[in-house]
Amino acid sequence: MFMTRRLLAAGVAAVLMAGLGACASGGTDDGTQDGVAGYTRPSPETVSGLRDAVRHLSRKTVTDTRAHLVRKCTSATKQVRHTSRSGSGTRKTTRVWYTTEHYRSCRKVRQGTEMYRRVVRPERWCVSVDDVNGVKAEDDVWYQVTREIYDRAQAADRHTRMVFAPTGSGC
Repeated sequence: MFMTRRLLAAGVAAVLMAGLGACASGGTDDGTQDGVAGYTRPSPETVSGLRDAVRHLSRKTVTDTRAHLVRKCTSATKQVRHTSRSGSGTRKTTRVWYTTEHYRSCRKVRQGTEMYRRVVRPERWCVSVDDVNGVKAEDDVWYQVTREIYDRAQAADRHTRMVFAPTGSGC
């Protein structure tokens, strides 16, 4: 009697786990699988379209000043307490003595200013695309791309179909 209840409980648990497992496995972890069997949405990382124009924005820097910090160290000492215990029972004794330890205390202090070059605008490579992902109404959309994709787009003729992965939108 006790054994049949255990077997029955184990069977019910197995059926529930199988049912929940079937419900949970509707797609992959990357979110590209849709509810329809065999249909995979296009990856959002890639863009396709007709090459329109290319643009290179060089890096822009300005000269600026900031505090110049130097490391300044001083010698210092501190008293350290030492204890030693000996004996047992009523004959326990504690001996205490002090020593002086030498150490260096260092910190950063400001000493004037220094000049440096600050980046105001990083270097960017951009490509303008028409008919983005096959939508005829989406024209002249700018995407930031890597140097390699920019070189490929610059070498291609105007209105050549391109598929690439942009690093950002807008230019």
